[in-house]
Amino acid sequence: MSSQRLFDLTGKVALITGASRGIGEAIAVAYAQAGAKVVLASRKQADLESVARRIHEAGGEALPIAAHTGDLQAITAVVEKAASVYGGIDVIVNNAATNPHFGPILTAEESHWDKIMDVNVKGYFRVAKACVESMKARGGGKIINMASIAGLEPEPMMGVYSVSKAAVLMLTKVLAAELAQFNIQVNAIAPGFVKTKFSAALWQNSQINQAIINTIPQKRMAEPEEIAGLAVYLASPASSFVTGSIFSIDGGQLVGTSIGF
Repeated sequence: MSSQRLFDLTGKVALITGASRGIGEAIAVAYAQAGAKVVLASRKQADLESVARRIHEAGGEALPIAAHTGDLQAITAVVEKAASVYGGIDVIVNNAATNPHFGPILTAEESHWDKIMDVNVKGYFRVAKACVESMKARGGGKIINMASIAGLEPEPMMGVYSVSKAAVLMLTKVLAAELAQFNIQVNAIAPGFVKTKFSAALWQNSQINQAIINTIPQKRMAEPEEIAGLAVYLASPASSFVTGSIFSIDGGQLVGTSIGF
């Protein structure tokens, strides 16, 4: 197989949650450029329509459907609509996430725990469960769970979020083990700090932003597009023997800052 075909997504149908902005939007655009038909899911239809227009204007195919991953009926409706329009789903990118609590973990309320775990963990489970039968029928598939380096090492003031992302990593491994027999590969991407609207409370605060930058050897946050390349690899034939793996994209944050000479 040629190197170009290794990363070709032509004919594939990809469902991306949290696709209206940031990392989700960047992945949706990259998938469309690689030939996939993308199903865009997020809470607000107007925002999805904007991303769909961007993809259509570039010659790609996109189907925007408003849905909350905390709502099983809404997820089921998305999958059914994708099946009726495109025939099924080959790739999932579980990217929708929330983090309503910032502070020491013992200051978190029950409602914070419920919301974060429901969206960040159970939401991923719901989407995977809703799509697996379609993937089996189509001969296999790819599930890419967006985790975080916060799931590998605790991030200060983001304790509940860190716990949820650690759960995503284990969910990824469990699904990988159970679905391998159906030619479904399941992997996780663990970004470091990415400059998005989701992380705006961090990078818009100059003191917090500088503290974060000081922990990153590359001395900057990532741009959303820098996550998309790995997502294309994990959705493509090039990763056909990769499953249950965790890929960090963090500018070297997990390895620490080296001494400059």
